[in-house]
Amino acid sequence: MRTALVTGSAGFIGSFVCARLLRDGFRVIGVDAMTDYYEVSLKQRRLAQLLQSEHFRAVEDFVETPGLLMELFAAEKPDVVVHLAAQAGVRYSIENPRSYLESNIVGTFELLEAARAHPPQHMLLASTSSAFGANTEMPYRETDKADHQMSFYAATKKATENMAHSYAHLFGLPVTMFRFFTVYGPSGRPDMALFKFTKAILEDRPIDVYNHGDMKRDFTYVEDLVEAIRLLIDVPPVRPAEGEAVPEGDSLSPVAPWRVVNIGNSDAVQLTDFIAAIEQATGRKAVRNLMPMQAGDVPATWADARLLQTLTGYAPKTGVPEGVARFVEWYREYYRV
Repeated sequence: MRTALVTGSAGFIGSFVCARLLRDGFRVIGVDAMTDYYEVSLKQRRLAQLLQSEHFRAVEDFVETPGLLMELFAAEKPDVVVHLAAQAGVRYSIENPRSYLESNIVGTFELLEAARAHPPQHMLLASTSSAFGANTEMPYRETDKADHQMSFYAATKKATENMAHSYAHLFGLPVTMFRFFTVYGPSGRPDMALFKFTKAILEDRPIDVYNHGDMKRDFTYVEDLVEAIRLLIDVPPVRPAEGEAVPEGDSLSPVAPWRVVNIGNSDAVQLTDFIAAIEQATGRKAVRNLMPMQAGDVPATWADARLLQTLTGYAPKTGVPEGVARFVEWYREYYRV
C-alpha cells in the first residue's frame, strides 16, 4: 500500500483527490488547518466523509507551522505528495496579502524542506492559470512566458513554481506543478462564481457580472481535474540526460526533474454562456448587475492541454451544461432548496 500525503485535504479539490486515492488503494495522510476563509461546515462535511475510511489519517494544522511537515514526512515516509493547501482567491489577496505569504510561500518552503530530508517518489504541487498573468496569447501553453502576474495571489503561486524548481535541481526531487483553470463542481467553494451565482439566483437576488460579462474562462470540472492528477502521479518527470534535448512542447526543465502541466478543458467559455447554463439548471432567470473589471483579474483564460494528453493519454471532457447541472443538484440537496 502506497502512502500519499495530501495538504488541503478538507478543501474542495483536496477532498476529491483524497477520496480518489483511497479508492485506488492508497493510505492517505491529510493535512488541513480548517480555516474560516469560507464556511467551515463544508470542510467538516468533507472531512467526515474521508474519515469513514480506515486508511485515512487527518492532521489539523497549518502547513506553515515550523517542523510540522518535517515530522510528518519522517514518521509517514510518503511515497507521493499532493500539495493543495494554499490561501486562495485573487480578490482576497488584495485585502489580506500576508495570509498568502504565510500559507503559499512559507507553507511551500516547509514542504520542500521536509521533502529534501525525506524524499518522496513524486511531488505534485498546485499552481494556477493566474500565473500566466498579463499574457494575452491564447490558448496558454506551459512553455509561454509567465512573468507579469496581475495579483499577489498569482505572484505567490508563481513563486512556488520557482522554489520547487530550485529544490528539484539541487536535490533531485521529482516535481510536477499543475496550473488549474477555474475548477468547479459539487461542494465547490462559496467564493467562486458558480456558488455565488447559484445562491443569488435561487434567492431571487441580482448577480454581480464583472467586465459587463465580457469575460472568458476555461471551466474545468473537478472530477476531470482529479482524474488528471491521479494519472500524473504515475508520470514523474525525469531530468534529461546531458546533451539530451527536451521534446518540443514539453515544459520539462533541462536541468531538473521538474515540469509544469496545464489542467483545463481546452475551451474558453463566455461568462454569459456560463450564466445561461446556471439559469437552465435552476429554471430561473438571473438579474444581472453589470460591473467593471475587478482589480487583479484577467479578461480570459484558455488552456492548451496537449501536454497533459501526451503524458497521460487523458483530456478533460465534461461540458459546462453537464457540470453546472451537477453542481446545482448538489446545492439544492445540501442546502435543501
